[in-house]
Amino acid sequence: MFAHIEGTVSEKSIDRIVLDAHGIGFDINVSGATLSVAPAVGGRMKLYTVFSVREDAMELYGFYSIEEKRMFERLRSVNGVGPKVAMAILSTLSVRDLSVALVTGDAASLARAPGVGKKTAQRLVLELKDKIDNDDLTGSGIAPVQRARGGIESEAVAALTGLGFTGQEAERAVGAAKAQTDDLQELIRLALKGRVS
Repeated sequence: MFAHIEGTVSEKSIDRIVLDAHGIGFDINVSGATLSVAPAVGGRMKLYTVFSVREDAMELYGFYSIEEKRMFERLRSVNGVGPKVAMAILSTLSVRDLSVALVTGDAASLARAPGVGKKTAQRLVLELKDKIDNDDLTGSGIAPVQRARGGIESEAVAALTGLGFTGQEAERAVGAAKAQTDDLQELIRLALKGRVS
């Protein structure tokens, strides 16, 4: 119903922003990531939005980036994950870190979000890992075929350090796996597999 709303920030709280657009105040639920980049009250901003209708409520959810909105919609597609849980996940992990956790099967990172138990985290990995693309992992709009091989390797190292590897560990794991693939997701998987085995 609402693809995006642009207006003046008239209120901010821990998990919501009120945007004044042409005299109408839109009360919008936001993640911690979106709240962190929101301007002060009186500043202008644009939020990509999702309108959620349930039996007991009609609510707007807003996102600073189209990537965050897209991830929210993917999370909600998983059985047992409602909008509140999806927002809790996006407040705990950035889109990039969440994407890496899904691709690598890191259910423990997902379970750190409030309202996400072990079974839900495993279900998220199972249902979404194949829906993550290279742009989700890097935050880049560059198509994979346009990336230089060195670029893929450095992105894989960055993803692994985001998972807690030291820089040296990440470089060693990527170096051992790089001859086997030109695909970023596969390179990350192989690097993780090599480190564990």
